[in-house]
Amino acid sequence: MALRSGESDDLIGLGQILSTLLPLALLWVGVAQGAVASLWQLVAVSLVMSFFLLRIFVLMHDCGHGTLFRTAALNRSVGFAFGVVAGIPQQVWAAHHLHHHSTNGNWSRFRGPLNIITTTEYAALSVPQQQRYRLLRNIWLAPFGGFLYLVFNPRLNWLRGSVSLARHVVGSKFAAPGTSIGDHARGFASPSCASLRTYGQMMCNNIALLLCCAAMAWAVGPVRFLFCYALSLSLAGGAAITLFAVQHNFEDSYASGDAGWDSNAAALHGTSFLILPGWLNWFTADIAFHHVHHLCAAVPNYRLAECHDEQAHLFAQVRRIRLAQIPRSLKCILWDVEARRVVSVADHMSRRVASGATA
Repeated sequence: MALRSGESDDLIGLGQILSTLLPLALLWVGVAQGAVASLWQLVAVSLVMSFFLLRIFVLMHDCGHGTLFRTAALNRSVGFAFGVVAGIPQQVWAAHHLHHHSTNGNWSRFRGPLNIITTTEYAALSVPQQQRYRLLRNIWLAPFGGFLYLVFNPRLNWLRGSVSLARHVVGSKFAAPGTSIGDHARGFASPSCASLRTYGQMMCNNIALLLCCAAMAWAVGPVRFLFCYALSLSLAGGAAITLFAVQHNFEDSYASGDAGWDSNAAALHGTSFLILPGWLNWFTADIAFHHVHHLCAAVPNYRLAECHDEQAHLFAQVRRIRLAQIPRSLKCILWDVEARRVVSVADHMSRRVASGATA
């Protein structure tokens, strides 16, 4: 199924960058000049910052698809800069995200950001394990997940990759002293770092980030900077995880295995259309039109609403989810393999009780 694409506009992309980075910079200027002093003021400013960081994350996502600008070089350079601001190596993230697009709706290959399990696997867990599984996927823990996703894990993976690379090079050099260090390094791969190129991308992101953080800590003050930075990024990361999850985890969402998997059916019946207020659509760069994005990832964010309106007849059966319905939708954390859908624990248990009574 094809939608109109290839309509990236450099001026629109530039406008989106300026309208996002300038307000964020002004917020930091206010913190640096002492206009924001009390703890509650810092919390409030961090909350506002998180909305702009969420928008930066979505625009970074567009760069990964090569759609924010016409040229690949602009998308790469701006994507790298946004990755530094968002705290995550953009090219590494984009490679994982493209895997999601290539397997959308095939839950045997990708279980989503919540990493859900099958109903059979859930039934095999002990009661404490089931409670822990539900707790870790509770929407109210999203900011903690955001902290791990954008603040902690990218730094940890880089450190792990650095240690693994050093061990690999030293061990390989002892085993084959005649081979150059460069050749040994090019054969590097580890669970936390897929290749030397991936490690290079992680290293560039982390070094640039650490330099920027050092400069910001000097300008703003280390305590205020770390507080605002960690809180705003955690909130933004939690919101990003929540948005991404609810776009695929909802009642009766299409969830196939390898057999019979249909990517178009997954886009229309396994991807939601979020009905959000206009201001929130701006901060999320229209990612709410996710069904359009999955039908054609080449459509830039600023064309998604237009494509939806032009092809509205195709989307009559796409699940609409309003802002107030998100918590309920995120209770759908189990994959019913036989029914080929995502279900909630409550729905799964009620069906088990009903089937037992019938038997």
